[in-house]
Amino acid sequence: MTVAVARVRAKRVLPGFTLSLGTTLVYLAVIVLIPVVALVLKGAEIGPAGFWAIISSPRALAAFRVTFTAAAIATLINALYGLLMAWVLVRYDFPGKRILDALMDIPFALPTAVAGLSLTALYGPTGWFGATLEAGGVKVVYTLAGIALAMAFTSIPFVVRTVQPVLEDLDPAMEQAALTLGAKPFTIFRRVIFPSILPAWLAGCTIALARSLGEFGAVVFIAGNLPFNTEIAALLAFIRLEEYDYTGASAIALALLLAALVLLAVSNLLQSWAMRHKGAAR
Repeated sequence: MTVAVARVRAKRVLPGFTLSLGTTLVYLAVIVLIPVVALVLKGAEIGPAGFWAIISSPRALAAFRVTFTAAAIATLINALYGLLMAWVLVRYDFPGKRILDALMDIPFALPTAVAGLSLTALYGPTGWFGATLEAGGVKVVYTLAGIALAMAFTSIPFVVRTVQPVLEDLDPAMEQAALTLGAKPFTIFRRVIFPSILPAWLAGCTIALARSLGEFGAVVFIAGNLPFNTEIAALLAFIRLEEYDYTGASAIALALLLAALVLLAVSNLLQSWAMRHKGAAR
């Protein structure tokens, strides 16, 4: 009886359901829903024909091409590096592990503009890395590679922090059983571990891709912002605002919003799949 009462009290630390739910919904509406709805309504004023004319213009198409290409490259980098980093943080103990773990959250805390300036200074023609790379004929700043690098920097934590807890919760008995049956380490990873973390890994990659599509501050300093070459869609929307072309800015922003919503829906589906997969495994 005492345990049951304690559980009920633990669930009711905050005020009643009505007050708690109402507070969270009001906050969600003010911070998220109202701005999104306003953007959708502003885009709806244009009409389907006008919306398509704006987002299919040559400059807009070039900006979308640069944005999606760089985001795809950044996501591919983070898919591999993020998985490796999560594996190192979970499976190995070494001096400085806690520091390395904390460093994974720096892109969350660091202002994106500061990240963009730092990357530009490092990879510029006179930077620590840029001077060596340009001596070998590799240019990073003001290229697609620089944009992908900035996007990878800001979105890497999403993959690491999504995969890391799943790796920590894996039952070591499955790996031990596979090892007892004579499976090689890579076979154990490919046939036992990776299928278990696959849903979380895919969800993390999807969120990282959505984050990269909307990146602005870290990119504008390293991209060069050349129309039809290194201009991203978020910057083009900002330029349209500076030109008082609110219709054009709304259309481009709405296109990015729709792409992000689709990716987030995919991420939620992957997370649901992960929960079902975990429940079936039990």
